[in-house]
Amino acid sequence: MAVALRGSRYLGGRFIKHVGFTFVSTRSMASKTQVGFIGLGNMGNPMAKNLLKHGYPVIATDVFPESCKELQELGAQILDNPAEVADKADRIITMLPSSPNVIDVYTGPNGILKKVKKGSLLIDSSTIDPAVSKEMASAAEKMGAVFMDAPVSGGVGAASSGKLTFMVGGAEAEFTAAQELLNCMGANVVYCGQVGTGQAAKICNNMLLAIGMIGTSETMNLGIRLGLDPKLLAKILNMSSGRCWSSDTYNPVPGVMEGVPSGNHYQGGFGTQLMAKDLGLAQNTATNTKTPVPLGSLAHQIYRMMCARGYASKDFSSVFQFLREEEGQ
Repeated sequence: MAVALRGSRYLGGRFIKHVGFTFVSTRSMASKTQVGFIGLGNMGNPMAKNLLKHGYPVIATDVFPESCKELQELGAQILDNPAEVADKADRIITMLPSSPNVIDVYTGPNGILKKVKKGSLLIDSSTIDPAVSKEMASAAEKMGAVFMDAPVSGGVGAASSGKLTFMVGGAEAEFTAAQELLNCMGANVVYCGQVGTGQAAKICNNMLLAIGMIGTSETMNLGIRLGLDPKLLAKILNMSSGRCWSSDTYNPVPGVMEGVPSGNHYQGGFGTQLMAKDLGLAQNTATNTKTPVPLGSLAHQIYRMMCARGYASKDFSSVFQFLREEEGQ
């Protein structure tokens, strides 16, 4: 299978640390049915770990064998492709980089729908075009399965700590079943409406996130050029009306915060290439709905330029470094 099943491996480097796990007993695990997981990258890996931690036997696959090793050591069963996972599990979660990856994993030659069981619950946590989510739901329905879109927000840290926010779209009658699994990986599980609405919410969130990160980077850079200490400026912003997630939780300036990509040469986190992809989705939907998004459009162009200038695999907060280099620093 040629498609990349890295799930959130789109988040630059691995940036995943081993954490202490207190696993439930084998007897408790046996009381819960198997859950399939496809895409074991920087987001998928810790998400699958949390399912194990909560007592769910996990059957997984990823196109990159090295991505499976850690989960296998923790007790997961590793199979060769999505179809094999679907043959053994009737609840499957996918975490993939883009719309083409999702299409291939669900409908490709070795895809889920080749061997999906009737009544299976298929939850896609990838961030993709809402129209593709609707297509996958229709294809799954023809096979007697239920498809729900459930993209996430929170990043690698929240994935590791089980504090993700899930935005869920699909049949409301199936939400409780999905929520049971998603609660193992997230602190917030929000029902948004029919299939595709979860993706709509995620696209809107990421457009705002990009705009906010660019604004924070511009602000921090200006303050530094005016002679302000970056830590002091961040402190002031975070106790003032300019406070935002990009300033107080994910600051883009190296040395201001620990445990974020800016303090690790912008490795790990959420890749610039994926942010550009998500902004492209926002632009497409804005065009289709005739919605003016001038700042979203500009953010899209900035992240596309970053991809063309060597920032594609770096965290999206590297826009700070990009702006500094643009001014010759």
